[in-house]
Amino acid sequence: MKKNEYNAKNLTVLEGLEAVRVRPGMYIGTTSEPGLHHILWEIIDNSVDEAANGYANKIIITLFKDGSASVEDNGRGIPTDIHPEKNVSGVELVFTQLHAGGKFNNENYEYSGGLHGVGASVTNALSKWLTVEVYKNETTYKMEFESYYDKTAKKVLSGIPKGPLENTGVNNHKKGTKVHFLPDSLVFGEHTFNYETIVSRLAEIACLNKNIQFVIHDERTGKKKSFKSEDGIVEFLKSVEGNHTPLYEKPIKLNGTYDGINIDIAIMHTTRTDEVLKSYVNNIPTKSGGKHEEGFHSALTKVLNEYARRSKILKEKDSNFLGDDFKEGLNVILSIKMSEAQFEGQTKDRLGSQSAKVAVENFVIEALTSLMKDKKMASTFQAIMKKAQLASSVRKAAKKAKELARATKEVDNFNLVGKLAACSGRKPELNELFIVEGDSAGGSAKQARVRQTQAILPLRGKPLNVEKKKYEQILQNEEIKTIISAIGAGAGAKFDIEEIKYHKVIILSDADQDGAHIRAILLTFFYRYMPDLIKNGHVYIGMPPLYKLEKKGEIEYAYDDSEYLIKKEKLGKNVLVQRYKGLGEMNPSQLWETTMNPETRMLMRVVVEDESDLENLIGILMGDRIEERKAYISSNANFNKEDAFLKEIER
Repeated sequence: MKKNEYNAKNLTVLEGLEAVRVRPGMYIGTTSEPGLHHILWEIIDNSVDEAANGYANKIIITLFKDGSASVEDNGRGIPTDIHPEKNVSGVELVFTQLHAGGKFNNENYEYSGGLHGVGASVTNALSKWLTVEVYKNETTYKMEFESYYDKTAKKVLSGIPKGPLENTGVNNHKKGTKVHFLPDSLVFGEHTFNYETIVSRLAEIACLNKNIQFVIHDERTGKKKSFKSEDGIVEFLKSVEGNHTPLYEKPIKLNGTYDGINIDIAIMHTTRTDEVLKSYVNNIPTKSGGKHEEGFHSALTKVLNEYARRSKILKEKDSNFLGDDFKEGLNVILSIKMSEAQFEGQTKDRLGSQSAKVAVENFVIEALTSLMKDKKMASTFQAIMKKAQLASSVRKAAKKAKELARATKEVDNFNLVGKLAACSGRKPELNELFIVEGDSAGGSAKQARVRQTQAILPLRGKPLNVEKKKYEQILQNEEIKTIISAIGAGAGAKFDIEEIKYHKVIILSDADQDGAHIRAILLTFFYRYMPDLIKNGHVYIGMPPLYKLEKKGEIEYAYDDSEYLIKKEKLGKNVLVQRYKGLGEMNPSQLWETTMNPETRMLMRVVVEDESDLENLIGILMGDRIEERKAYISSNANFNKEDAFLKEIER
């Protein structure tokens, strides 16, 4: 057969759950820690659906020492009878078929977060083993599944039943479902469940579903926590506000149903300057927004502009406020529950249902218009108007800021001679910019680099902490100007991701307190004034080793104390050890081998998972919240950490 032929013989058919195992990223997004938690969310979502539809009121999550997890609810229990067409039990169908379940019509669940087309079967496919217990009909039903390598088929068989559904005959007077599974290390590597991540998600779900009890028990550490919210999303909103001062006494609470869609919204403006909107559809976080958010913003802008006209805040000749004017300082929890929700992408992070936009927009217009007639709400809407007026004036002033434009132009023309060792390559996708701490390390890096693709920019001191300065002041800082000019894509509102000269911007600083501070300063700058650089995955942190171990010509590098002890034991006695106090102590060949060579180096890509959490952390670490910073450092720093190298010397 000719190489360029393409016909039916070239097509591969993946049976059962094999497709999930072969391409897990298509179903859970990633096989790193977020993907690991995704297969737990799938099981939790099913239990939450039972509770949200009135069939359960308690969900228990347990994390076991062997790395497994279980989710138990007191709902109706997965159907155990035989499916008339498939001739297998309902339990086996749910856990072995990608598109099977009770959520594909509205008879079983009015609202469902588990309506994804994959759910429990994906968790089974990506687990080493999975056990289901169903408590109903005054007995306990049990079924076990496993994944293993089949030598005959020469592939991993995923989620295979070890036997049919078993009626154990045990009468426990319980009802509900318990799913216990061990994520497969062949898929997820050494990643383990994070207690705090799960606690944070459960706290959200508890607020989105009032009066449902959630319990999590971590047997690895003994930690245990219980959640049950009576205030719902109003309670959730308080956690989003953080330490920013509310502009009015009570949140605006909107709750009701429009065209069969249940809508729950809590609104509060604060002294912050940006917007924090957390949206959910059937309890599922929609991190990338969607039609429900579009409907909310459209309605909010329309109603508040009408209020401004009626109140004479906007004169006849004045233009309307922009939506961004009302977003400044806006904190919102938006939760809707609907049938037949249409998500964009397998990971359900964006809602595509046009009906949701129409319903939310009309509902918010009607609800807010009604609230505006209440005299008790006058002070609330007046506070919102003052915030919008301030935002509008700032926006208009910024538009006219000729000085800022001149400063930006000055940065664009900044002379980098003697500062940047540029690379000769002209393909940004292949080029790397190393931002290096100090002239000494910069000198070694310049000698070690591949001149065609690697550029070196040494910093001659700490850059400016941009969190405490205005943009005009930032553009006067020598180090910041150098970085902006080197990257070549502008900054702030004029930043253009298409113009970047390097697709990898690598922060290379010492593994000490000063190095950590420099990283924090640079990451804050990139997040504030070049956010697309981070969002598009172009910012990295270099990982230099702490130790060099040498014995009889054999050289090993260790990147932390635990790795140092392991490698020292591996090499045995009479090992020559060098601890690097900084990058400047490495000669060019060492720096190349450990930190710059794409074949051997370790890089950490910078990503943003939760912007509201990040905003709060930046405020604590880089802002003016001194007492909070002290408390954070006291709580998170390990002041009793042993120095493995020093301890070794003292022996």
